[in-house]
This record gives sequence, C-alpha cells and structure tokens, in this order.
Amino acid sequence: MERANDSAFSGFILLGFSNQPQLETALFVAILIIYFLSCLGNGIIILLSTMDPHLHTPMYFFLSNLSFMDLCLTTCTVPQTLANFKGKDKTITYGGCVTQLFIALGLGGVECVLLSVMAYDRYVAVCRPLHYMVIVHPQLCLQLVVTAWLTGFGNSVIQTALTMTLPLCGKNQVDHFFCEVPVMLKLACTNTSINEAELFAVSVFFLVVPLSLILVSYSHITRAVLKMKSAQGRQKAFGTCGSHLMVVIIFFGTLISMYLQPPSSYSQDVNKSIALFYTLVTPLLNPLIYTLRNKEVKGALRTLMLGKIEGRRRRG
Repeated sequence: MERANDSAFSGFILLGFSNQPQLETALFVAILIIYFLSCLGNGIIILLSTMDPHLHTPMYFFLSNLSFMDLCLTTCTVPQTLANFKGKDKTITYGGCVTQLFIALGLGGVECVLLSVMAYDRYVAVCRPLHYMVIVHPQLCLQLVVTAWLTGFGNSVIQTALTMTLPLCGKNQVDHFFCEVPVMLKLACTNTSINEAELFAVSVFFLVVPLSLILVSYSHITRAVLKMKSAQGRQKAFGTCGSHLMVVIIFFGTLISMYLQPPSSYSQDVNKSIALFYTLVTPLLNPLIYTLRNKEVKGALRTLMLGKIEGRRRRG
C-alpha cells in the first residue's frame, strides 16, 4: 500500500477551519452543544423504543436503528473535530483516517437506504393500513435493516480500499475536518478519473435512487391524504409529511452537492459547511422531526419518568 513517498509518513493534518481561526471558538461551542443534544435525543429514542412495549412496532424499530446510526456517525467525526479546534496538534494517524473514512462512509450509505425503507413503511401505513401488519411483518423489517447495513458497509469497504491505496507523494494536509472520499481524492498525486467515475456511479445508486423512491412514496401518501374527509386529519398528515421531507431534502441535498460534482470543482470552505449539515444537523433533526413530537413517544417518556419517580419514592 503506497501511502506516501516519505518512509516516515505517520498520518494526516486535518486543517479544518484553521484558515479562519476567529471562527474556531464559536464553532467549538456550537458543535459541542449540537453534539450533546443529538446524543441526548437519539439516546432517548433508543431507550424508549427498547423499554416501552407500545413502541415495539416497525416504525420505531426503523427509527431506533436510525438513531443508533446517527449516534455512531456523530461520534465518529465530532470528538476529533473538537480536539482539533482546541488543540495545537491537528493530526490524525493513517489508521485513524482509514477508520474514520470507513465508518462515516458506511453509515452514510446505511442512512440513505434506511430513509427509503422508512418512506416505504409510511407508504404502507397510510395507503394500505388494513394490510400494514401483514406486509411490514417483523421478519421483513429485520431483513430490510440488515440489507441497509450490509449494503452501506459493503460499499464502504470497496470505496475505502480504492481511495486509501492512491499514492499521495508526501501530501498529508487534508483541507477538511474529517477524512472523506472527495477530499482524499483531491489529495492524490495521480490521475483519479477512474475513481471519480466509480464514485459518481455509486453516489447515484445511494443518493439518487433512494431519493427517487422516497419522493414516489410521498407522492402516493399525498394522494391518499388528499382523499381524507377530515380537514384536521389532512392538515396533521401534511405537517408530518412536510417535516419528514424537510429532513430528507437537507440530508440528500447536501450529500448530492458534495458527491455528485467532480473534485476539481470543489470549494473547500463551502463543502466543509455542507459536511457540517449531514454530520451534525441531520442527526439532531432526525429525533426531533420523526419521533419526539409524536404522542406515543411523549407518552412513553412520561411513563418512564413517572415510573422512576415512583420507584424513588418507594425506596425512600
């Protein structure tokens, strides 16, 4: 594996936002707060989905997987970013970069597939409610989730191997706050046109295809909602669908703008800002939009809190 022409090569320097040092303190505080809230929100979803029998449904099974994936994604990138903001040492080892690239890319692929699975689940629930439990049975749910994880990480193995075996010719300054495929391709000192074409094809499969399936599912949902006789029911359904689509558009829109353009046209400052959205903002929005506003989750949280209070009173 040719990493660089320097035999003493030990790792990469993550430049992050070092060209704008006045922003680093503000970004450190903002990212730390978002990371904490994201971990809290997603952790609550996983806890409630596991402990409350009323939430043992296909929808919350998918949501708990999404929350677990978001926890892993933010934890893969944020701690290193925060350490780089506050410390003088902005290096990451070669092994650390490979691991970060592999995990972030794999989890990104999983989320793309999982969001399309969740859209299909909502389509069946709204358009074929009487057959919902027959169609979306537990075995199918497990198969869909396993497929999402295997597909995401199977692709990640290939992409990581193709990217990290490119010769770097001594270059080790990564103009980003974490290791990501387009940035690593730009760092290579060889012709990467084949890698770029392969990355484009894979990105179409993981971004354009799932997004198209999601939009088709929600178009069917919209038609079904329009047939509702209750104006209040229509308003509630449109509010829920609109919130879901907002998260989907933010997630897929930022990834498409990052991965479906040639590396030569990258504006690094813009792309670093875009990367903050799909590694930080979307994992924060997912629990807020999909779950924490639901009556079932509010009820489960209330039951859990009341149960703990009652338990403390009895012990007292």
